[in-house]
Amino acid sequence: MTRDPADLTAADYLDGAREMTAANRPYLAHLLAQEAARLTADPATAAGIRSAFPDPNLSRTETD
Repeated sequence: MTRDPADLTAADYLDGAREMTAANRPYLAHLLAQEAARLTADPATAAGIRSAFPDPNLSRTETD
């Protein structure tokens, strides 16, 4: 079912982030969590969301 993105809530984005984490799609989970945090009014809650879904590109290490 297609939904209008304007109707999505922070909880909808957070549910999507959890689904992407379960599907081993960490970058998509991060992007969805960023949107959930943006829609969250409480700064402490938004910070908690961001810390729960960090950018996987920042924690990746390069190997030769």
